[in-house]
Amino acid sequence: MAELNTGDSGGGKGGKVRSKKQNSKVDLTAMVDLAFLLITFFMLTTSLSKPQSMSLGLPDKKPKEDSKDMKVDENRTMTVMLGENDELTFYMGLIYSPIAGPKKIAYGKDGIRKELLKRKKEVLAYSTAKGRPDQGMIVIIKPTKKSTYKNVVDILDEMAISSIPIYTISNDFLPEEQKLLEGK
Repeated sequence: MAELNTGDSGGGKGGKVRSKKQNSKVDLTAMVDLAFLLITFFMLTTSLSKPQSMSLGLPDKKPKEDSKDMKVDENRTMTVMLGENDELTFYMGLIYSPIAGPKKIAYGKDGIRKELLKRKKEVLAYSTAKGRPDQGMIVIIKPTKKSTYKNVVDILDEMAISSIPIYTISNDFLPEEQKLLEGK
């Protein structure tokens, strides 16, 4: 049993004889039991933090044999190459005849996000003029071996912030893209 003793032990000097006072005792057992019950209650009722993840649509492991390649309008396509030291290089259209770029750009709201939103409006205007306003921009993300995992997550965040629904991650680099990344 847990006790809390209060009072003087009476070890003082003096000639008078006084009557002894009774020490008051407080039983703390009930409080300790309540504390453990509360700890147990809160441990069982709180939810642990759930890991945050990003949903990605991944291709099938075994492609269907009857699948056909689909041609995409190069006016709707933007390619973003992730380089070393947090560098981005983008271009619109094909590398052989780019509509815009190639241009080095930074991450963030004044860099790639601003460019994505600008190009998204242009593609919407282009698709509407063609009579297909439901066709949006397609972004091809190409991380190099020198780019980091953080770079890939950052560009995927930019896709979500800019509301770009169609994007893909590819590691197939054309020779012209390799030269562009190497600065030749």
